[in-house]
Amino acid sequence: MGVMRYNGRMSFFAHRMYLDVAAGMEPNPSSPHAEGRAARERLEAARTAIARLVECKADDVVFTSGATPANALAILGTVRAREGKRHVLYHPGAHASIVENVRLLEREGVAVEPLVLKDGSIDLERLEAQLTDDTVLVSLEAVCGETGVVWNTRAVRTMLEGHRIQANDRRPLLHVDASQAPFTEKLEMSHYGADLLVFDGGKLGVPGAGCLIAHRTIPLTSLYGGGGQERTLMSGTPNVSAQATFARALQKAVSRRERFRETASRERAALVSAMDGIEGLAVNEGRTQAPQILNISLTGRDTDYLAMLLDAAGFAVSTRSACETDSDEGSRAVFALTGDTERARATLRISWGGATTRRGLLRFSRALREAVAFIDAHRLT
Repeated sequence: MGVMRYNGRMSFFAHRMYLDVAAGMEPNPSSPHAEGRAARERLEAARTAIARLVECKADDVVFTSGATPANALAILGTVRAREGKRHVLYHPGAHASIVENVRLLEREGVAVEPLVLKDGSIDLERLEAQLTDDTVLVSLEAVCGETGVVWNTRAVRTMLEGHRIQANDRRPLLHVDASQAPFTEKLEMSHYGADLLVFDGGKLGVPGAGCLIAHRTIPLTSLYGGGGQERTLMSGTPNVSAQATFARALQKAVSRRERFRETASRERAALVSAMDGIEGLAVNEGRTQAPQILNISLTGRDTDYLAMLLDAAGFAVSTRSACETDSDEGSRAVFALTGDTERARATLRISWGGATTRRGLLRFSRALREAVAFIDAHRLT
């Protein structure tokens, strides 16, 4: 650090030299120096911004690197914190970060049971029959990432409110993964009826960021040890820039939500109409839909090959969750919704954002018709 003489005394230059980490790296918000304190202020400002959007206290927000660790903490952390017999209900068509962690609990001896669907929503009568005095947690998504079905989470919460365990007047907790929700749904905890709520930065264009919203009174067990960051629940140096960008992305999504929802609803209707007449096409949807996600089945066609043909034509679509593309079982989400194995093995997921135009979607519909016609013409008999 440079020095200068002033009236015979040594004095530091006004500028600072930051030596805590390698050049170009972000200051650690746990560090005590000015740069660390500034990073901490940015992190806490992001936490406060998210808390305001969700309508919770700032210290209810636990930052994670995305929805997968947030869901793991919500599911494993909640259930492992409880003693005695434990029972978990879950949506079998949910994202792998829900289903696989529930299966992990099952291997640990926890009783697990899939929720039952009816008419494109959670069957509440069956849910009431499934609840027991050992039920700890009910876990599902707010919006299915594959089909766009908006699940009736508030109705599930109402059912849980009426199921009090007499021994301790405690009800099962509701965990909701709202990763797919910000573009079209409200963000408030009360909107979902959730006790534990998850958001993912990657779905907003901010990979490496996310959060679990959970009140401090909810017992949670950390999944690993470390420096004790994020209420000791998620040890590790937070990615301050990613979380700050994540908070701004959530704010932006809220400000544009109503307009985007209206536009996407019109575009969805136009796209479905443009695909009318494609033989064997079925739309996989529920009672309520996020309009920018359209899932279709083309039974008897190889939709993995179809996705490749569309990719060559300049359109990026998928057949199921990107986290499960190596599976040959088809879409769990579509099977849970329809109960049809062949339909689940021939799915195509189409989704779009605010930059997608009606013209672009109609171009896609033409490319889809051409690709399906090519597959049909070269199908082995």
